[in-house]
Amino acid sequence: QVQLVESGGGLVQAGDSLRLSCAASGRTFSRNAMAWFRQAPGKEREFVAAISWSGGSTSYADSVKGRFTISRDNAKNTKYLQMNSLKPEDTAIYYCAASARYAHLVMRTTEYDYWGQGTQVTVSS
Repeated sequence: QVQLVESGGGLVQAGDSLRLSCAASGRTFSRNAMAWFRQAPGKEREFVAAISWSGGSTSYADSVKGRFTISRDNAKNTKYLQMNSLKPEDTAIYYCAASARYAHLVMRTTEYDYWGQGTQVTVSS
């Protein structure tokens, strides 16, 4: 059974940093695109960042560009999201996603096949 398990969320103050991790089990994703999405209360799930299978290509939502960094360690079947200079508007549940079909960068929810349960990130002002 394929599982994606996020960790690292929490309650922080504006300007602080957090590092989210997503550990995959049940299959390897070393040849697959992976991404982070988030969903705030009352809003649709939105794209945050994506990384290609090799880690050589990344893409970010405009709202997090320059503050967040996505990375992956294929040997550990794990990916990360380093979040710096956090803002209250970053408050959301953050979801890890992995694609079974794409190796290159993809950024739509429909292009991802596996999802984690989510980890809450709350940024107070």
